Amino acid sequence: MSEPGSLAVAPRPAALRVAILGTKGIPASYGGFETFAEQLAVRLVARGHQVTVYAEAEDGPAPADTFHQGVRVRFQRRPHWGPASVLAYDCASLWDARRGYDLVYMLGYGAAWACWWPRVFGTPVWINVDGLEWARSKWGRAARAYLRCMEWLATKTATRLIADAEAIAQRVRTVYPRSAPTSFIAYGAEEVRSQDVDVQALSAWGLTPGGYLLVVARPEPENHVLEIIQGYLLHDGPLPLVIVGSVTDATPYQRQLQSLASERVRLVGGVYDAPKLQSLRVHAAAYIHGHSVGGTNPSLLEALACGSLVIAHDNPFNREVARDAAEYFETPQQLARQLEQIVQLPLLERSRRCARAREIVAKNYTWDRIADDYEALLFAQCRPHCGVVQPGVR
Repeated sequence: MSEPGSLAVAPRPAALRVAILGTKGIPASYGGFETFAEQLAVRLVARGHQVTVYAEAEDGPAPADTFHQGVRVRFQRRPHWGPASVLAYDCASLWDARRGYDLVYMLGYGAAWACWWPRVFGTPVWINVDGLEWARSKWGRAARAYLRCMEWLATKTATRLIADAEAIAQRVRTVYPRSAPTSFIAYGAEEVRSQDVDVQALSAWGLTPGGYLLVVARPEPENHVLEIIQGYLLHDGPLPLVIVGSVTDATPYQRQLQSLASERVRLVGGVYDAPKLQSLRVHAAAYIHGHSVGGTNPSLLEALACGSLVIAHDNPFNREVARDAAEYFETPQQLARQLEQIVQLPLLERSRRCARAREIVAKNYTWDRIADDYEALLFAQCRPHCGVVQPGVR
């Protein structure tokens, strides 16, 4: 019994051993899952947990484990099997992680059928359902059918599903009423201000602060890059449209985008240097976001965290994230009207909207808050076992 007047402090639950699968590895160079895995894993380790992130090894035997800011990075070989390579890598990771952890967290459901393996050894498995992956145009008919099947199977093989948007979580609960329990925990972002970035980075593209409109997206139909270009051309304003994303002649859609390139529509390719990309976002006159099949999209969150004026495709996922800090469009004509209005905004109104964008991120999407939510769910759903991490044999 505590002394009279003393304040009893509840003991902290025991540390947990967590494996995060489904990424290319950390430190993240590009990609939402990689950034998420790094941001979450580093924070969980700082709180005393043991975290392993699985990483790809493409050639030769998998190298020995390494550590990144206290996070164990464990390599698995990714074979060169074309589209099946990622599936083979995920399955190898699941087999390796089948025991020795208190939780296996698989990002994506492409290998949902193999998520039984850790469960056979008594290890709970969470699966991040990652939006409507089967709806992406890059997949052929067979791949879409497979992914749709894996989405359904994930609701059976996982002990819990995680959605990074409430709209995705609600869809799972509605479409699959007998699904495994589904939780909503958002993606995160870090606030970026103009003083945090190097304005000189813009000179690489001949740009000046506030002198261009920005799009950051993979060139796929569900990201509505073509409609954005069409709406921009209807707008006929003085600011160039800068599109960040690797556009080649690989598909008819990308060739169509290439045919519209000009001094006004600038296809600058992929930008994989985070500080340069932050500078582009912070100094854009407006950010146009066309994504339509994801959950909480990292590009949209990062634009809000940079205080960008956002015009987003009108769908439940984007409205859930950007709320009243964005304007919305469905057609090129609507986008043209929004562009006319947004480039004429008075300075005071622009400042107010930028502050609102950052406020949304600060209140709902900081990485520390995301880590808090994950740790609370870990403590509620997972039980620690004795001993150190002992991943399965290779």
